[in-house]
Amino acid sequence: MSKLSDIIEGFIKELMDSNQSSIIEIQRNMLAQQFDCSPSQINYVLTTRFNNERGYIIESRRGGGGYIKIYKVETSKQNDLEKILNESIGDAITINKAFDLIDVLNEKRIITKREQTIIKIILTDRTLNVVNQQNRNKLRSDILKEIILAIINSTN
Repeated sequence: MSKLSDIIEGFIKELMDSNQSSIIEIQRNMLAQQFDCSPSQINYVLTTRFNNERGYIIESRRGGGGYIKIYKVETSKQNDLEKILNESIGDAITINKAFDLIDVLNEKRIITKREQTIIKIILTDRTLNVVNQQNRNKLRSDILKEIILAIINSTN
């Protein structure tokens, strides 16, 4: 299922790039027909891959003539980092959520692919296996916050 999600995400991003616009309007049912999937699969991609944390706003109208508008919000790297630090990480973070945040940092060109790989290795359960799961998520949160603070300080 994630392979299809990746394909749908890539298609939507290509659509935005080809239109050279930060706004696109699509019909959920037409997109579902194109990818031979259910509209709920399209909803899944939109909610997990095009959410506020990743810099998108979704506007949706249901019904026969319904549509989905996807807005790509342009912000500064500094604002993105501070938002992630203040709102997204919290006192504890799971490996999946941490990896999503790291992927966003790479997509926004805040970190390189190499840095993305290194940070992910640092935050894996295998690397943090000296502590129990609850403490591991707390430690992962603390490490990720320190990495983001270092990035903020290096961009000033």
